[in-house]
Amino acid sequence: MRLNQSQQQAVEYVSGPCLVLAGAGSGKTRVIINKIAYLIQVKEYQPRHIVAVTFTNKAAREMKERIAHSLGKKETRGLKISTFHTLGLDIIRKEYKHIGIKSNFSLFDDQDQFALLKELTEQWFDGDKDLINQLRSMISNWKNDLIDATIAMARAQGKKEQLFAHCYQLYEQQQKACGILDFDDLILLPTLLLKSNEEVREKWQNRVRYLLVDEYQDTNTSQYELIKLLVGQRAKFTVVGDDDQSIYSWRGARPQNLILLSQDYPSLNVIKLEQNYRSSGRILKAANILIENNPHIFSKTLHSELGYGEPLNVISANNEEDEAEKVVNDLIGHRFTNGSRYGDYAILYRGNHQSRLLEKVLMQNRVPYKISGGTSFFSRIEIKDIMAYLRLLINLDDDNAFIRVINTPKREIGPVTLQKLGQLAEQKSLSLFKAAFDPDITEILPPKRLEALQSFVHWFSPLSESIEQDPMSAVHELLHGIDYESWLYETSPSPVAAQMRMKNVEQLIGWLDVMLKGDDIDESTTLEQAVMRFTLRDMLERNESEEEQDEVQLMTLHASKGLEFPHVYLVGMAEGLLPHQVSIDEDNIEEERRLAYVGITRAQQTLTFSYSTERKQYGDVSYLEPSRFLLELPQDDLNWSSQKQQTSEQRLEQGKSRLAMIKAQLARAKSES
Repeated sequence: MRLNQSQQQAVEYVSGPCLVLAGAGSGKTRVIINKIAYLIQVKEYQPRHIVAVTFTNKAAREMKERIAHSLGKKETRGLKISTFHTLGLDIIRKEYKHIGIKSNFSLFDDQDQFALLKELTEQWFDGDKDLINQLRSMISNWKNDLIDATIAMARAQGKKEQLFAHCYQLYEQQQKACGILDFDDLILLPTLLLKSNEEVREKWQNRVRYLLVDEYQDTNTSQYELIKLLVGQRAKFTVVGDDDQSIYSWRGARPQNLILLSQDYPSLNVIKLEQNYRSSGRILKAANILIENNPHIFSKTLHSELGYGEPLNVISANNEEDEAEKVVNDLIGHRFTNGSRYGDYAILYRGNHQSRLLEKVLMQNRVPYKISGGTSFFSRIEIKDIMAYLRLLINLDDDNAFIRVINTPKREIGPVTLQKLGQLAEQKSLSLFKAAFDPDITEILPPKRLEALQSFVHWFSPLSESIEQDPMSAVHELLHGIDYESWLYETSPSPVAAQMRMKNVEQLIGWLDVMLKGDDIDESTTLEQAVMRFTLRDMLERNESEEEQDEVQLMTLHASKGLEFPHVYLVGMAEGLLPHQVSIDEDNIEEERRLAYVGITRAQQTLTFSYSTERKQYGDVSYLEPSRFLLELPQDDLNWSSQKQQTSEQRLEQGKSRLAMIKAQLARAKSES
């Protein structure tokens, strides 16, 4: 497909600093790919002198594949396309002596970092997970703002911040002593090195003759400093971003970096990509009008040549259950009427917890779905635990289930006990559960471990036998017997998290009860059949390939960024959900509005909003108002479900509009091929 005038201008401007303001669906990746090709083929840059950075491995991989397809692998040899953190790691590996660390340093992930901080802070925090996570977040913020432990200590105000700064010092000392780097160090250390060492800085500026940065609005302070240090006085770079899609302030992103860029580089050339190749005119009109309510550094207005499109629908529901049912029923009806695929539909929401009821209704209606950007219900730890217990209830020979449950909650049955039990089971050709009853077990286990093991199996065995008479009683007795709720409170990061996890367990047991009794859709099933259906659902999700399946996509608004779908449902459009109550309390409505804007601009053909007027939370019912964002949209383009049905003239107009859009999309597909 040919580049439009703005895209071509963005590709060919290489003489100085360039900011490409790329609106949603405006073809920014195409610009980056074509610009790399232009630099190599026309401006005769060596590929090894070009570096392109983005934020995710997926985005970097796709970019590599597209440029290799465009130019060929031979012509792009030496070209560096990576994430910020991979680039930082490369610099550290090459310059570890200048940084003052060992060549064989170790990288810590979140769990390693948490464990070390727990150990270092034991005398103050006593293992309090909330405090440890707060400290970890504070250390991350300090590092992202290029503040080391000494500076943090000097600036600390109040007892809590001073204690956190002291813990940061201990953490930093331990890192240096053990040769450990964490995720934030991958940006912090190269930035500090390039800042302080002129020789190394010049070396890397000579290596990076042209720099391209994708998703620039998501950069934090240290990433922006790293960009400046790499491009130097030469300032040959292009950053591509959209301030209207800056939705990651909670992890350090600073959309203010767009202002800094124009201040630090007065000759900055700003090129706007405003033609959208994704959505109907009506969807873009709504997005433009919504985002106009935010202040702007650079203004832009998206436009489309794909026709005006269908009205935007608003579904009003009594409560969250009613909302989930209405959304799924609307989706099923729309698919049937239009002959669409399930894969053409996406349901987007503000928080992962909103997926639970949607999953339930989709399952009841046998609608295939996939969770993206969050944890599927059946992938959650607590659900996997209970599912393992249920699998063992119906099959005492399920060794994988036995291994998962035997020490959850803890029963002092450790790896050594399991190893000895496993050896006996192998010798006697028995399952682990049955090997625990074998007389020889008394010869190989010490009395305390033997008692713990046999106490469990002697309690569990009759429970398993009772499932034929009264399966739900057996399940309830199981939950009571293991006291799983107490275990969740012991192992969850906070009481609120424990409540949420227990709520998930109760949801699973509720579904199980419905399946055993039968409902309007399904006949009653046995416990074995119900568990098999749940297990199959889990296996399908775990074994999915990267290939696109014909299933409805469920994801958070954050996870939807960069994606597009023919039909989008944006659920939970109520005050307190979107905008989120925390953001309302903190007066951070602008980012929530950008989040709604991202959701709206995912839609290609149809867009449906939904909200409920009531919400249950921890047993209390709260009454909700429609989101202010719904009221900010052009009301003439909204079709509220509570209003009267369309007239025949409106339906005719809608049909013409849909036909025009289909023709425009066919023309687009033809020009791309």
